[in-house]
Amino acid sequence: MTLGERVFLYCERGTSEALWAEPINAISNAGFFLAALIFWQLVLWRPPEQRSPDHYLFVALVFAICFGSTAFHVYADRGTELADIIPIGVFMLVYLGYALNRFLNVPPGWTVLLVVAFAGLIAGSMQIHCWDSGIGLAGDATDAKVCLNGSIGYLPALGALIVISMLVAECRHKATPYLLAATVVFAVSILLRSLDMAYCSQVEIEGRDVGTHFIWHLLNAVVLFLLMRASLETGTKSLPASAAAKEPIDEKIAEAESEPDDEPVAKAEEASDGEAEADSDDADEPDGEETSDIDAEGEPSDNETSEDEPSDDGSSKDDYGTKKKPS
Repeated sequence: MTLGERVFLYCERGTSEALWAEPINAISNAGFFLAALIFWQLVLWRPPEQRSPDHYLFVALVFAICFGSTAFHVYADRGTELADIIPIGVFMLVYLGYALNRFLNVPPGWTVLLVVAFAGLIAGSMQIHCWDSGIGLAGDATDAKVCLNGSIGYLPALGALIVISMLVAECRHKATPYLLAATVVFAVSILLRSLDMAYCSQVEIEGRDVGTHFIWHLLNAVVLFLLMRASLETGTKSLPASAAAKEPIDEKIAEAESEPDDEPVAKAEEASDGEAEADSDDADEPDGEETSDIDAEGEPSDNETSEDEPSDDGSSKDDYGTKKKPS
């Protein structure tokens, strides 16, 4: 096998060696370009402290996937095939390490070990071939070919994505919806990639057989965008149910402690105002004893008679109350 050997894997190309034999497959790679471009803009809209070198690495890898896949579908040989599959493989390894370390808090040592094991699993799955009488390593089978039209190499990635999505969902992480959606879309895209040759003649555009491989491109662009979008949720774990229920109570307690207690002050002010009003009322009312004294001095009582007032019998009283006869 040489790098210049031509490759005929997909329905749209058939056995043609022309550069423009797969126009639909080549144009559909624009989905990867748009996914990388949109995510790049989302990163730039974030504050600088929320950006990460990983985000720019994801963008670069998706651009590389776009250009490598386009080159392969324009000129299909072993060299451009490597340009197609290498960026995809690197993205899978990088994102797996990112998800393990950032979403699940796996220590770096274990993360590296798991990524290496995953790479070995992918390499092993690509050695599995199918032939008329069975499935397994190619061996000496003359009619052996890659299983599922080459999609078997993506099954470890689908399995890893399923496991990570379930674990992240168990942690109640805010990236969960994006990972779950990416898992579902990825499963559908692998199915359509596998059916490309089987349904070659059933899918036609302008009278030519195109198969289903271009749908794999479009759906995979959605998958990559969802995975990149999930990476923006790093460090925003939602609280478990028990902690989430406790948080409002803690916030109320903290607010009560932080705010000054105005109630005692208000009560003290009300008390002082009441005393002031009482003092003013006392100042306005005259003293009862003084009033009685005035009445006693200013107005004589009824049982007292003046000194010069004569009595009924013509006599008058002296200062000691003794009657005096008239002279």
